[in-house]
Amino acid sequence: MAAAIEVNNIQQLEAAKKGNNKVITLKNIQVPAGQSLNLETNLKPGTTIEFAGRITFGFKTWDGPLVRIKGKNLNIVGKPGHVIDGEGHRWWDHKGQRGNRKPNAIYVQLENSKVNGLYLKNAPAWGFSVNGCKNVDFTNINVDNKDGHTKGALNTDGFGVAASRNVKIMNSRVNNQDDCLALQSDCDHIYFDNNVCEGGHGIAVIGGYGNPKPITNIFIRGCQVIKNNIGIRVKTMRGGKGLIKGVTFDNVVLKDISDTGIMIMGNYYNGGPNGEPTNGCPITDLTINNVRGNVLNNGTNVRIVVAGDARNWKWNSNVQGGKQRRECKGMPRGVKVPC
Repeated sequence: MAAAIEVNNIQQLEAAKKGNNKVITLKNIQVPAGQSLNLETNLKPGTTIEFAGRITFGFKTWDGPLVRIKGKNLNIVGKPGHVIDGEGHRWWDHKGQRGNRKPNAIYVQLENSKVNGLYLKNAPAWGFSVNGCKNVDFTNINVDNKDGHTKGALNTDGFGVAASRNVKIMNSRVNNQDDCLALQSDCDHIYFDNNVCEGGHGIAVIGGYGNPKPITNIFIRGCQVIKNNIGIRVKTMRGGKGLIKGVTFDNVVLKDISDTGIMIMGNYYNGGPNGEPTNGCPITDLTINNVRGNVLNNGTNVRIVVAGDARNWKWNSNVQGGKQRRECKGMPRGVKVPC
C-alpha cells in the first residue's frame, strides 16, 4: 500500500518529500512571507500532491511565485473545500505591473503530469504561469479573482503559457482583470477547451514578444467569454519577430463584450494597437469557425490590422451588436470578414 502523509507546515513538507510517501496532503499550511511553497526540490516522480484546507502566504513585496511546482509524472489534486488563498488585496494598488512588486501565484513546469481541481482565489498578479511544460493536462481549475474588480487588481492573467508542448487546459473557469489565456512564444499543440472566461481581457495569442520562436497548432474550442473587454485576439508586437501558424478558434461564444469581439492585430505596443502593423511575425493558417455572440453597443464586432504577410485564413463568425466600425486591413485575399 502506498504511503501517505498529511503535512501542516513547511518543515513537515520538506521531511515528507525526502521520505517514500506516494501521497502528500498539504493542509492548512501558512507559507512564510517571501518564500514559495516548494513543490520542486526532492519531489519524486509518481508522487500525488493534494491540496486541502486553506493555504495562505505571508505578505512581502516581491515577485514570487507563491507556489512553485516542477517535476515529472506528478499528480496535483485539489480536494473538495480547499482554497489556495493569495489574499491579493494586500498587494492590489490599481496599478498592476506599474505599481509595487506583486508575486505571481503558481509557477508550473511539469512533464507527463496532471493538475486537477485546484481553486486559486485572489492571486496578487498572474494566476498560473505555465512554462516549459510537456504533456500536461489541467482540468477543473478555478482562478477566482472576482474580488479584484472592486479592490484594485490589474494584470491578473489566468493562464500564461510559454515554451510548452502538448498542454491541455480543460473545463476550467477564470474570473480576472487581464487575459484569461495569454499564450506566448515557443508553444506547440496547446489545447484550451470548454473553459469559461469572465470579467477580463479575453483569450489572447501573442507573438513576437521577445522570443522569436514560433507559436504553432493552437486549438481554442467550446469556450465562453463573458463580460470581457475583448473576446478573442491574435496579436503580434509591433516590430516583433516570429511566426503564428495554425491557430484555431472553434465554437466560441462571446457575451456582452465591451470593446472588440474579434481582434487580429500586427501593431501591438504599449497595451494596445499602436501605429502601422509590421511584417516579421506573420499570422498564417488562422481558422475562425463558429465564433458568435454579442458586443455592447459602443464596441466593435471585428477589427483587423495586420501587415501584408498574413495568409491561409478561414473565417466563419457571427458577432453582432457593436456599432463602432473600424477599418479592417491586411487580410489575405479572398477571405470574407464581416467587419
